[in-house]
Amino acid sequence: MPKDVTKTRKTKASKADGGKKKKDPNAPKRGLSAYMFFANDRREKVREDNPGIKFGDVGKMLGEQWKALTDKEKTPYEAKAAADKKRYEEEKAAYTAGGDDEDEEED
Repeated sequence: MPKDVTKTRKTKASKADGGKKKKDPNAPKRGLSAYMFFANDRREKVREDNPGIKFGDVGKMLGEQWKALTDKEKTPYEAKAAADKKRYEEEKAAYTAGGDDEDEEED
């Protein structure tokens, strides 16, 4: 005779338990990678050259184009990524420094 068992899924953290911490909307945005700068630069051209292309296929084509680039061709995108990473680190340092001051005032 089969047992009458109900299975429930356990989630990593439910909202009722406090769960995942909400992201601060004032926090700085992460820096983009070299590939993302390349993709943003070339996405419209790929769509233009391939009308009616599916969303996923655009990403595949961009990935193939990125892999085909030489190191010399990737250099400008890597420079943009390095500059954006530096911007993020500076903004993050300023953001965390400002956040620490508020915590100290409450003590």
